[in-house]
Amino acid sequence: MFRTKSLDVITLFHKPSISASARVYTLLKQGSAHAQEAATEDQAADHSPQNQAVKREPFELDVTEAAPTQDQLRSILEYVGEHKISDLVEGATSVSDAVKKLAANEGAFKRPVTVDWNQGRAVIGDDTSAIQKLLREVPAPQ
Repeated sequence: MFRTKSLDVITLFHKPSISASARVYTLLKQGSAHAQEAATEDQAADHSPQNQAVKREPFELDVTEAAPTQDQLRSILEYVGEHKISDLVEGATSVSDAVKKLAANEGAFKRPVTVDWNQGRAVIGDDTSAIQKLLREVPAPQ
């Protein structure tokens, strides 16, 4: 019996009306297509040890316009560090403050935010080089 490994999930907390969010969405779509393309090529390629380049496995791109849940918010803050709380939730000064502000007003959550849940990494904003690095990094074996 074969067990299929589920795809890693990368979530984009997106707001289409923000140009930075649209740029990140395009970058992630291209990264997802490239990872899928590379995986398809690998199936027909020579699998000898010298030809096994380390590549990002295909991933599931989850795009949502909703704000994160409280648990997701806490995880994202864990990934980016508490010093970035106000970069993530407008006017927040602590994790509990961020949770309260988000519950009161989902608009306080600043988009775009890209989260690789499997690697425990997040990028706030449209830092192209940081997002590309996140897409290139190969998740550690589990």
